Amino acid sequence: MFLKRFFEPTLAQASYLIGCAAAREAIVIDPNRDADQYIQAAQAEGARITHVTETHIHADYLSGSRELAARTGATLHLSDEGDRDWKYAFASDPNVQLVKQGSRINVGNVVIDVVHTPGHTPEHLTFLVTDTAGAEEPIGAATGDFIFVGDVGRPDLLERAVQVHGTMEKSARTLYASLQQFATRPEWLQIWPGHGAGSACGKGISAIPHSTLGYEKRFNWAFRADSEETFVRMVLSGQPDPPKYFAEMKRLNKMGPRVLGGFPRPPHHDLETLRRTLDAGGLVIDTRPALDFASGHVPGTINIPQNGSFTTWAGWLVPYDRDFALIVDDRTPHAADAAARLLAMIGLDRITGYFDATVIDAWSSDGRLLGKIPQVLASDLEKSLSHGAVTLIDVRNDAEWESGHIPGAIHIPLGYLADRMRDVPRAKPVVVQCAAGARSAIGASLIAASGVDRVINLIGGIGEWRKAGLPITVDVEQTLDKTLIR
Repeated sequence: MFLKRFFEPTLAQASYLIGCAAAREAIVIDPNRDADQYIQAAQAEGARITHVTETHIHADYLSGSRELAARTGATLHLSDEGDRDWKYAFASDPNVQLVKQGSRINVGNVVIDVVHTPGHTPEHLTFLVTDTAGAEEPIGAATGDFIFVGDVGRPDLLERAVQVHGTMEKSARTLYASLQQFATRPEWLQIWPGHGAGSACGKGISAIPHSTLGYEKRFNWAFRADSEETFVRMVLSGQPDPPKYFAEMKRLNKMGPRVLGGFPRPPHHDLETLRRTLDAGGLVIDTRPALDFASGHVPGTINIPQNGSFTTWAGWLVPYDRDFALIVDDRTPHAADAAARLLAMIGLDRITGYFDATVIDAWSSDGRLLGKIPQVLASDLEKSLSHGAVTLIDVRNDAEWESGHIPGAIHIPLGYLADRMRDVPRAKPVVVQCAAGARSAIGASLIAASGVDRVINLIGGIGEWRKAGLPITVDVEQTLDKTLIR
């Protein structure tokens, strides 16, 4: 047997190629949309991909299962568990085979046993992997979003992301039962999870790529909860806000992602196209670093830097029903192709083309003004606030706000800022602030693009404010409530 783990850092997402060297066959579990990487890895092993499967209907990225099966001619195995609301709409495709508790997938001498492990989602499956050439019991389990290293999959997404009301507590209890049942398996069983640190599918996932069931039973908080009630309380508290695009991912993954046949390469556009696009109210995303954008940008564009958080904030802020274009950093080779790949990972396929960063100078040389985002120090902001000279917008999340915020700030989390632009006062200059300055830079670009004349970014965010010893307001009641919950 051979096994290769793939990890997509911008999604904190793991997938697995598992194969039989003797039969030269392989299965891929939880592939993302980059099909080429799996095909090439199988070829390197002298094998072909004969089976593709996934643990559940994903919420945080667009599944590549349908794409990979179409590209390779493999059988696509999909869950037949869960109620009728969580069945795959493309289950009648000719290459699809439905599986459920007790099903078995044979990949040469490698046997994949299907276990229903609901809780994160109703249809969730775990795959037990046995190399029958040398063993009679499983070596490992591909657990998807069921068991992570140090955490478990959150059971609140159906309610909080997909708006299926009244499911949170019921799902948490189902998850508890699944964990109790799975805990009876051998402690040597390796755990191969579907996500690592940084994923919004859990609240405390470790960066360690894999574990064992015995280790998780000893150190994972979910196995150490002393009762079902304790587990339910703990698993539902402190979960991060699910990104807005999660609901769209659920819908697309259930209905069937479009088969791309490879990532499209966006065409290069010129200055005249940029003018026409913006004059028509089109959406243009500047992917350059925040400080580059702040020092000079084309007015009306928004800044989502092409860094580790690119897909997260694109998913929050880019509408799925609109075409858009990109401005990319021409100092980075193949930046447009890389951006298109990342956006395709979450189903943002409507890229009309890209402009390289030289368009910024061309815009200025053509006699048009560039936009700028001034930067302010914490000490200077404190003086401006004391004189009532500015409006401060805090774009951190709810938990961060409740743990302490700058007096007088208005709280609008970044993910909801575009929808709540009417709540931003425009009578005074607007200062935007987050924890360290990255999210506030994106927020400042959104506010500037909405037509606010003077938008400023707080350097270093509330972290620098605290270092300067400036006052902080804490929501005492909220903090006490959360302490009691824990």
